[in-house]
Amino acid sequence: MKASLKIRNHNLTVDLSKPIDISIPLSDIKNPLAWYRDKPEIKPVVTGEWVGKVSEGGSVNFNDICINPHAHGTHTESYGHISKEFYSVNQALKTFFFLAKLISVIPEKVGEDLVISKESVENTLGAEIPEAVILRTLPNEESKKIKNWSHSNWPYLDKHAALFLRENGVKHLLIDLPSVDREKDDGKLLAHKAFWNYPENPVHDSTITEMIYVPNAVKDGMYLLNLQITSLENDASPSKPVLYEIL
Repeated sequence: MKASLKIRNHNLTVDLSKPIDISIPLSDIKNPLAWYRDKPEIKPVVTGEWVGKVSEGGSVNFNDICINPHAHGTHTESYGHISKEFYSVNQALKTFFFLAKLISVIPEKVGEDLVISKESVENTLGAEIPEAVILRTLPNEESKKIKNWSHSNWPYLDKHAALFLRENGVKHLLIDLPSVDREKDDGKLLAHKAFWNYPENPVHDSTITEMIYVPNAVKDGMYLLNLQITSLENDASPSKPVLYEIL
């Protein structure tokens, strides 16, 4: 089903019947983990002799679900993730379609770390920079979808790269890592702060989406991005970013 849309002065034609889902499903069986949390818990409600599971005699399936958005899969966050004042991602994200550019980057070895540099991001993006940028780190193994990232010292985004993106009009940053920042950075959160301009003058309508997975078959380039979250008043929410090829 082809559709024509106008996104920020760009006339786009896409096939809505061919979505490319770059979120990682939440599951209590196979799931990525981070920040030293155990796997999500999904279990039927039990009240007296009644159980919320049809296969065990219940009339309906009726589960309690316990997750941490930051630790258990694809999630989108607002600057409220790092601020003293409460600010909800549900307030930050008010429109849901964006012109986005997918780029693949190779983190560079710096001491014991792997760092996504400003030069790498700038050179790979080129001159045309839309309001949403998706970073796919290489190598891009499918194990990212079920990896336990805790204590792994994952690659991270240099603060100058985050600043470059903000200064060039990027409002929505997506990455296939648990955080844009170093796993253990003593709370500095340099890339988060640079992208949101916090605390000087926080950008209220910008988001960071972490722990996505972009299959290798999806080519670098421009896409239409549909970014959806749960209507949750929290600093972060599980999210479902979906790409559409531009025809």
